[in-house]
Amino acid sequence: MTAFRTLDQADVKGKRVLVRLDLNVPTENGKVTDVTRIERAAPTITELTSKGAKVILLSHFGRPKGGPDPKYSLAPVAAAVAEVIGKPVAFASDCIGEPAEMAAAAMQPGDVLCLENTRFHKEEEKNDPDFVDKLAALGDIWVNDAFSAAHRAHASTEGLGHKLPAYAGRSMQAELEALGKALEQPKRPVAAVVGGAKVSGKLDLLGNLLDKVDVLIIGGGMANTFLAAQGHPVGKSLCEPDLIPTANDILAKAKASGKQIVLPVDAVVAETFAANAPSRVAALDEVGPTEMILDIGPRSIEHVVSELELIKTVLWNGPFGAFEIEPFDTGTVEIAEAAAELTAAGKLVTIAGGGDTVSALNHAGAADRFTYISTAGGAFLEMLEGKALPGVEILRAK
Repeated sequence: MTAFRTLDQADVKGKRVLVRLDLNVPTENGKVTDVTRIERAAPTITELTSKGAKVILLSHFGRPKGGPDPKYSLAPVAAAVAEVIGKPVAFASDCIGEPAEMAAAAMQPGDVLCLENTRFHKEEEKNDPDFVDKLAALGDIWVNDAFSAAHRAHASTEGLGHKLPAYAGRSMQAELEALGKALEQPKRPVAAVVGGAKVSGKLDLLGNLLDKVDVLIIGGGMANTFLAAQGHPVGKSLCEPDLIPTANDILAKAKASGKQIVLPVDAVVAETFAANAPSRVAALDEVGPTEMILDIGPRSIEHVVSELELIKTVLWNGPFGAFEIEPFDTGTVEIAEAAAELTAAGKLVTIAGGGDTVSALNHAGAADRFTYISTAGGAFLEMLEGKALPGVEILRAK
């Protein structure tokens, strides 16, 4: 990875620093219910204030229709930021114009100001040059600490980098270093765990990972398409028959390049998809026409764990089964636990990301023992797919 500019190179004392965060956090009745993303951003805010910067926070929140909507106001989120960082956070009722200008002008070094939702202006998502100029007028320096929004070329996530000196915040830096290490200079052998519902959503990912990893472990609903490609019956399981030729191409490409693909060798099946539905372990050729594969079986779990014991680095995206519902969480939980134990013992570097993945690893009680967990969804996937992210490219040292 080409070097990118970080806060180590930034002189921020007395400067107005526009900090793009991802404050798109879950709320209920006007209260933030999960402060994980705010906690990830806190070190950047705290470092900047301690160095005497005037810190001005920018973020989107939800999907307003390009105009002010009280439901999507960042005001309650600003209050949660204040609680997490332990100091007051002022709030401006707009991100440009008089409310923002007056609030910014009133700041002293070390102060924090949160501007209203950038998506209250439709020009944000269009990366409109005039809107970029209005945002840029509020700051002297731009810091991007929103890796999870870095795959979007919006005004506050990319446009500002053309107008102001641009730096990666500490959370962005941690994401880029973790992913860079895993994708560019990993400890080998490297495995990727790719699960989730559909092959169609992860074709680019599978293609890019086959070039980067030594072992590709496929689980979740997408494994069913590969099993069908190998001629196994999958009953009523989630499967994409039109992608069977693609699955065969991926299997052939792996074989030709000496890469190993690990697929389930047995399955947990049920006739209904419901909590504690009657289920059984089936050999792959014993899945009945009215049954659904909802998790991998015990032999598959043993097989994956034995592979992980030979691996030095694992990239993880997606669960092995319908982990939200017992007993179909067993595969995900047991493999996550094994990976966490190997990580804690210093034998494995584990990097995971994507919405379902984080939920699954939290459910397994394993997340805090992984080497690095990305809070990003789409951006994490696009980076694994080998795509350039606009909000990262703009930070590269020129």
